[in-house]
Amino acid sequence: MSSEVQIRPVQAVDLRAFFAHQLDPEANWMAAFTAPDPTDSTAFAQHWARVLGNTENLVRAVVAQDTVVGNVSVFPYDGMLEVSYWIGRPYWGRGYATAALSELLREVTVRPLRARAVKDNLGSLRVLAKCGFVVCGEDSGYAAARGAEVGEYVLELHA
Repeated sequence: MSSEVQIRPVQAVDLRAFFAHQLDPEANWMAAFTAPDPTDSTAFAQHWARVLGNTENLVRAVVAQDTVVGNVSVFPYDGMLEVSYWIGRPYWGRGYATAALSELLREVTVRPLRARAVKDNLGSLRVLAKCGFVVCGEDSGYAAARGAEVGEYVLELHA
């Protein structure tokens, strides 16, 4: 799959696809830690302006067959660098997240890197394991998409 997936710097036009992906209720449930109101386009625009305006963040669009299928990023969090990704639900199960994260890990060579995934997000946990991340701890927090406190795994990549 990786040969058909590319990552590139985010372009303004990509935000339309990111917003459409964010509107999917099932994708929000899986991600859990999402915007309080995924339909709020103003809050979405403000969030992405902050993300893209922060020079400490490295954010890439994930493109497959000339279609923006998601995004992948590295950002500072709690004294470490952390990775995150979102693949639109129509593109789940095609290996795009694994390919995109693998490509990002070739670009970002700092180790260790951290990641987080809700404990029941088995797809994301599989992606992280395929890319070499291992569980190093647990955490919990309020997940807006679920309206409740949820448990998550904290994972690290060392090599």
